[in-house]
Amino acid sequence: MDELTIPRPDDWHLHLRDGEALRSVVGHTAAVFGRAIVMPNLRPPVETVAQAEAYRARILEALPPGHAFEPLMTLYLTPRSSPEEIARAARSPHVHAVKLYPAGATTNADAGVADLGAIAPVLEAMQEHDLPLLVHGESIDPAVDVFDREAVFIERELGPLVERFVGLRVVFEHITTAEAVAFVRAAPPRVAATVTPQHLLLDRNALFEGGIRPHHYCLPVLKRRRHREALCEAVASGSPKFFLGTDSAPHERSTKLSACGCAGIFSAPVALPLYAEAFESIGALDRLEGFASRHGPAFYRLPVAEDTITLRRESWTVPQSYPFGEGTVVAMRADRPIAWRVVSTTE
Repeated sequence: MDELTIPRPDDWHLHLRDGEALRSVVGHTAAVFGRAIVMPNLRPPVETVAQAEAYRARILEALPPGHAFEPLMTLYLTPRSSPEEIARAARSPHVHAVKLYPAGATTNADAGVADLGAIAPVLEAMQEHDLPLLVHGESIDPAVDVFDREAVFIERELGPLVERFVGLRVVFEHITTAEAVAFVRAAPPRVAATVTPQHLLLDRNALFEGGIRPHHYCLPVLKRRRHREALCEAVASGSPKFFLGTDSAPHERSTKLSACGCAGIFSAPVALPLYAEAFESIGALDRLEGFASRHGPAFYRLPVAEDTITLRRESWTVPQSYPFGEGTVVAMRADRPIAWRVVSTTE
């Protein structure tokens, strides 16, 4: 297969930042994806419906001319969140989920939640109003090894949460381990997961190829090969529980190349070709359409796109960097070839 046409995909986990940074990156996503679940971890965080509506307006205003793109907004779950705000979110046509960041687990997560028990009334309200919970699933216990944080979070936090709130829809975001794959598979249909291109294509050795590779540093961190293989097997299975979420997270180049570099991989300009490369490498290119275009809309109860996008087997080299505000941002696979290219979209 040298050419593949699928319904226009959606990105179910995306960071767009704000201000000039937003203006620099939103076009990369809008050129390929029809919709995206937009993360709320700005400074200050997007905690209320009013803030989400204002952020949505800024995203739409920043779109390059001619792009049809729908940002799907989320709220940042904090100790201040209330059942009343959840009810308002459920009434909003633009808020589609609420994001749980364990406090301090990742970029701009310091406003997150340290005690899930304390937010039980909010989770009850989300269950009542059928508003999905999106979970960054890592333990914040400092005694837990960084490579074990996802597995420990499943055992201590996520498993009990799913059992307690029996009507709550949950997306376990950017899963990275065999334990996460097994958990999602065994969970009820109301539990799903997103998978990133980096976790399908890279294992933790990629952090040290010829030296430290800061542009391969993300959270959750890359894991052993066996975990990558488990993720590949999961998406190759065609299970509707697994769908596309890039977790594209741009950081200005100097903030990655520093004594305390930021976590995040910018993949928006290259994500769909990289997914095609990953699926082809495991003999599952025929499963890409479900993963990229159908499983996510089904979980979020939204229609599949009517327009299409075409990928062609055509090698091209990723630019060394892209503009990012007054600086630059380095994309995944920078200055190296990718085997597939997006060649057309129809609307």
